[in-house]
This record gives sequence, structure tokens and C-alpha cells, in this order.
Amino acid sequence: MRIAIAQDGNKVSEHFGHCGEYAIFDVEDSIIYRRDDLPSPGHEPGRLPVFLAEHGVDLIIAGGMGPRAVEIFHQNGIEVLLGISGNVDYVAQDYIAGRLSPGESSCHHEDGGECSGHH
Repeated sequence: MRIAIAQDGNKVSEHFGHCGEYAIFDVEDSIIYRRDDLPSPGHEPGRLPVFLAEHGVDLIIAGGMGPRAVEIFHQNGIEVLLGISGNVDYVAQDYIAGRLSPGESSCHHEDGGECSGHH
């Protein structure tokens, strides 16, 4: 399994599309055997789900994203977990251990456009 966590520094990003990079965790038998940081190609509607799918990602974890992005991730076979915050390494470990509970997306798109409330 390949997990991508949208990150700002070492914390989970509030919005997957505005982060500078993704922490990529390769997991096998509930063990992380590799972690890489993948620079974001930039926020362009519809591009990031395809970009992460091209990198073999199975799951994206972020604080939030808009409903259209969630739909595109699902169309690309990528599971989405939102409402997450904290240190990316701990979040990855908690997910693997089954201790990570999704919350409400920190991103609120009234019109399907940009996130509001945290810029």
C-alpha cells in the first residue's frame, strides 16, 4: 500500500492542494518500509488526483479538500481520509494501527472553488 499525506512542514496540511509536498509512505504487512517526500506540481483543478495516481498512491490523507477533488480521487482508485491533523509520521503510524478516525474536512467549498476559512 502507498499512502500520501499532504504536508506543511512535518504537519498534515489543512488542504491537500495547497501543500508544498506529500509525505509518501510505502507500507507492507503493517510496516512502513520507506518514506519519501514528493514535491507538489502545484494546485491545478483535477491535476493532483491524477498526479498521485501516477505515483501509485492508494490513499490520500489531508485536513481537507473539496468534494470534486474527492470524486476525482475515487475515480482514480484512491481512497480519501479527511479531517486529519498532527505530525505526518504519527498519522501514518496511527492509520496503519487502525487508530486514525476521519473527521470533518477542514476545507469548505461553498461553490466548488477554493477553500475558505484558513488562508
